[in-house]
Amino acid sequence: MPRRPINFVPAQAGEVLTLGPIKCRIMEDGSRTDNRIGSAEFTVPADTSGPPPHWHEMHDETFLVTKGTIRFHVPDGKHIDAKEGDYVVVPTRAPHTFSNPTGEESKLFITFTPAYYVDYFKLMSEMTDGGSRPLARDVFIEAMSKYATLPASEMSA
Repeated sequence: MPRRPINFVPAQAGEVLTLGPIKCRIMEDGSRTDNRIGSAEFTVPADTSGPPPHWHEMHDETFLVTKGTIRFHVPDGKHIDAKEGDYVVVPTRAPHTFSNPTGEESKLFITFTPAYYVDYFKLMSEMTDGGSRPLARDVFIEAMSKYATLPASEMSA
């Protein structure tokens, strides 16, 4: 069996994308894992909302809050405030979104299985000219439609 080298991503390395006010640092794009897993670090400024409520048809996500608080919005207007060190698993078809409702910056480490969903963030960055155009709901929905992700209309975020 051929050996593969490990991949080391230093703290200041990785491809950085601007998604409106959110910074996305790609840690693993799937190119070294046969697309089995991808990962990214998100920096979410104070008082920032995330994407429209949605669910994924083909991939699971995990979220590890590494700084501050991230609010995960789930169906029926409920939410979970995940703080530093808390871990959230979002399986396929689980409606969700997230935000940072606090007055301080928050960070989270996200995994995607399979990894192809990392390309969604690259597309979002392109569609907003590297973050210079606003992240309007229709931009999110168009990009989501290309990555087996559907709006979750039954949710109140």
